[in-house]
Amino acid sequence: MTGKHKDNFNANYLQYVKTQEPKTKHFKNCLAAFGVGGLICCIGQFFRFMLEYAGLSGDVLAGTVSAILIFISCLLTGFGVYDRIGRHAGAGSIVPITGFANSVASPAIEFKTEGWIYGMAAKMFTVAGPIIVFGVFSGVLVGLIYSFI
Repeated sequence: MTGKHKDNFNANYLQYVKTQEPKTKHFKNCLAAFGVGGLICCIGQFFRFMLEYAGLSGDVLAGTVSAILIFISCLLTGFGVYDRIGRHAGAGSIVPITGFANSVASPAIEFKTEGWIYGMAAKMFTVAGPIIVFGVFSGVLVGLIYSFI
């Protein structure tokens, strides 16, 4: 093909692809993400209020609420419910703590048939591993800088 025919072919192909791809519903997707993400945050706030009423405070309160949200997220991932929530909510289900727990638990469940070490333990951090490494490295770096200042 010559240059002109190739450009015409590419334009025709792109036009064909555009007619075949499904139309996205941006407003509906944003509304679902906002609603589900907000609901997850409201659930976390509910646990915070209940534990605060029970007498917890400070770092213990924050850690307990985080642990509860991580546990619920992993439990729902294990039962396959979190995936259905993610299909409906999209980015709304990736609220930081629950989405991160899902990204660790999901590969662990998927690859558990390959064994404890090469399956579950190795694949558990395929998605979340770089984030953990960056977080630990950044924490050490900030700690060192802080200790020298």
